[in-house]
Amino acid sequence: MIWEMLSELIRGLDPIAALFLAAMEAIIPPIPLTAVVGLNVASFGVLRGFLYSWLGTCAGCTVVFLLFHLVSGLRWVRRLLGGERISRAVCLVNRIGLPTLFLIAMLPFTPSAFLNFAFGICAYPRRRFLLTLYPAKAVMIGSLSVFGGVLRAAEKNPCFLLLAAVILVLLYIISNRVMKEVEQQRKNR
Repeated sequence: MIWEMLSELIRGLDPIAALFLAAMEAIIPPIPLTAVVGLNVASFGVLRGFLYSWLGTCAGCTVVFLLFHLVSGLRWVRRLLGGERISRAVCLVNRIGLPTLFLIAMLPFTPSAFLNFAFGICAYPRRRFLLTLYPAKAVMIGSLSVFGGVLRAAEKNPCFLLLAAVILVLLYIISNRVMKEVEQQRKNR
């Protein structure tokens, strides 16, 4: 009932609302991207829901990353965050290779706002970050769109609810395993 009301509201506001919701997830961490993508897919279908979610998420991530990338060079920001902590974070972030960044960025349970902040404040190369982020977000949003499509199909056949739950649990398990592996690699260096 609530899902249908939200879906109608989003559909009535056109794609701008879908793009805005997805962008806000990159700025405000408590907004669940899974719900945003599911809502967009329910409102606009799998293809358009994916497209609006991906464009919105990429726009939000880009804005947050570039904002922190811009202020990272300011002297008072470095002083505020503490020199030693920043240098340790810069070393850690700069050691993360592109495959690891891709994996972290594509996991649906990685908070986008934190990722954008960490890489932005450490002055990670813009081109490298954004060219890795966009395809990673496409993979993530694509998997969440399939999840949203399965939820949509569950309205007609409740068996799809079980499939949706399995997909969500698998995404969560994969996210945790990759994050543990990244943490283990960081400790071994």
